[in-house]
Amino acid sequence: MNILAVDTSGPVCGTAILQDDRVLAEYTTQNQLTHSVNLMTMIDTQLRVSGLTLQDMDRIACVTGPGSFTGVRIGVSTAKGLAHGAGKPCMAVDALEAMAMNALFFDGLICPIQDARAGQVYGAAFLPGTRPLRCMEDHPVKIELYADELESLCREKEIHEKFLFLGDGMPVHRAYLAERLKDRAVFAPPHLSFIRPSAAAVLGAMSEETLTYTELMPLYLREASAERNRKLVEANAR
Repeated sequence: MNILAVDTSGPVCGTAILQDDRVLAEYTTQNQLTHSVNLMTMIDTQLRVSGLTLQDMDRIACVTGPGSFTGVRIGVSTAKGLAHGAGKPCMAVDALEAMAMNALFFDGLICPIQDARAGQVYGAAFLPGTRPLRCMEDHPVKIELYADELESLCREKEIHEKFLFLGDGMPVHRAYLAERLKDRAVFAPPHLSFIRPSAAAVLGAMSEETLTYTELMPLYLREASAERNRKLVEANAR
């Protein structure tokens, strides 16, 4: 099975091609260019160097969020367009689950967090396994409440109280988490702290449920600020 994976949900733009149990190609970049500028060039180069075409793909996996509203839209729109043009099925991949794939070796709770601004994160929690075992659903939450939830989760499930934090929310809230959780807090090094597009491809291969290009949609956990501002303006105008 050949899978093309795309991720633009965070600050890193990534693409990968998985062929059965081999990663044929994997590109990531974080530069001054937008994901919309980087993405198609990366996909085109990746297909050429792997000796494959879009028609050779069995699935197109896309990280649908949570994450940057603009970034998620770029990846989802690109995946939808490629799938429609090539007549291929899509796979929706959760950003926090894909990030947790980096830490399946960890003996404790895996805590991926994406920066949601205003003191909030998009957070979840997983235990290691063949694939991440979800213990907490994705949700936007104040970092203080997220730490409360993690400690409560460990007590309820009698989980070893070590917390591995990764994601672009980790450096933003590292000082608070270190002070709050002391030596129970572990912080992933930079090379393990962003989504590997090959991990998104692997999750796409593990899932049996495919989507049509019309069914692939962004995962937004809250309204964009522009939408909230529009509703506020409309409410004040009444």
